[in-house]
Amino acid sequence: MPQSRLVLAVMIVFFAALASPSDEGLGEDRPSWTLPVPGASVLRPFEAPAHDYAAGHRGIDIGPVDGTVLSPADGIVAFAGTVVDRGVVTVDHGDGWVTSVEPIDPSVGAGDVVSAGDPLGTIGLGGHAPPGALHVGVRHDGQYVNPLVLMGRVPRAVLLPCC
Repeated sequence: MPQSRLVLAVMIVFFAALASPSDEGLGEDRPSWTLPVPGASVLRPFEAPAHDYAAGHRGIDIGPVDGTVLSPADGIVAFAGTVVDRGVVTVDHGDGWVTSVEPIDPSVGAGDVVSAGDPLGTIGLGGHAPPGALHVGVRHDGQYVNPLVLMGRVPRAVLLPCC
């Protein structure tokens, strides 16, 4: 019986580590951001893919959103336009940090300088998020990371003794 508990404990820790968002490799100099919609809640969390081409959710969906979408940090608008069936705004924050939000009806254009809290546009339609929700994706040096890590909203996992 004790051996089966040990195996169960190891399996729980293993799968919790796979499911937990990681901030490994982001360094202590990672920026501090705010949600693009104050007061919104996470409707669908970040789900890291097993590898670059695996299924996952490379961002978070937040809501409810019924108006203006704000820049989470200072940067330069790298893209503002339509991708397939939805509006997208991408902001380059420098040092390899990039944020994309969708669906959005942009009020900014490529090359515009934005500060944290500046309007990027209003919630739009399209994409995979339900109506009234906003998808927020963050990349660091081309790799997707959990946006909540930058907003101080992901608690570190604490392993407790078992048995």
